[in-house]
Amino acid sequence: MVSTAWAAPPALDAAGGTTPPAITPAAALTTAGLVSIESDLQKADSTTGIITASGNVRIVYPDRRVVATARQAQYFSREGRVVLSGDVDVVQPDGSSLRAERVIVLLGSQRVVAEPRKGQQVISTLRLDGQP
Repeated sequence: MVSTAWAAPPALDAAGGTTPPAITPAAALTTAGLVSIESDLQKADSTTGIITASGNVRIVYPDRRVVATARQAQYFSREGRVVLSGDVDVVQPDGSSLRAERVIVLLGSQRVVAEPRKGQQVISTLRLDGQP
């Protein structure tokens, strides 16, 4: 099991503003704080506060410069928790990535717990020098 920060804040450009994430045109449709979710099926349950996306899930989070893919994603709004499961890949433009079978994101503490498929390992690629 691996626990790490979700993502570094966006880089500052020469003018002191944030460098826009080079993700996809779909990211241009989002505004600050919003996340774009694409999937074969999405369900929201107002009673439990759980949103579930399943089948070819792709999540774009421009504020954190993150693109994640999985077979299923669930957002537990009352707990501030996101659970990605099934062939999870989390990628940032600087080359940092995380591959696991299940990834739990605790939004309040900006922590991530990654779990491998049975008999395998979690694979992380991180840029440690702070350079883009």
